Amino acid sequence: MYSVTKTYDHNLGLAATFRQPKALSHCCNPHGYPLSFKLTFTADTLDRDNWVLDFGGLKDIKQWLVENFDHRMVLAEHDPFLEDFQALYAKCGFTPILVLPFVGCEGFAKFVYDKVDAWLAGKHFLECDLRGLRLASVEVREHGANSAIYYGER
Repeated sequence: MYSVTKTYDHNLGLAATFRQPKALSHCCNPHGYPLSFKLTFTADTLDRDNWVLDFGGLKDIKQWLVENFDHRMVLAEHDPFLEDFQALYAKCGFTPILVLPFVGCEGFAKFVYDKVDAWLAGKHFLECDLRGLRLASVEVREHGANSAIYYGER
């Protein structure tokens, strides 16, 4: 089994604002972090270039991360003030709010995993089948002390 990682670090400038509406701490307030994302890919065998995956082929993923997490407000679909935030953002002409089933590093890691896994299965279907190429995990880091990892179910 071979494993490689691709990291989109804090220097990329992906800064998201979110809140945990059910939190009993200050995390119930809107707050933000510069996020980093670490994707781990595995394969049973290497490709013709002796790689697990050509990192140059991940430009679409980087662009998608920028579109979804660069200076974005991200709220949970169960946030009791979701409609209020959306109305305010629409009134001010801000980028629409990204709505996820749940927010925080755990929610972001699952959201990114699902997207990248589907992209990989679509773009590299034969390699996934023949070489066992797969996305093993996504780690999302707020800063040096806090991160969460989502491992795929396959």
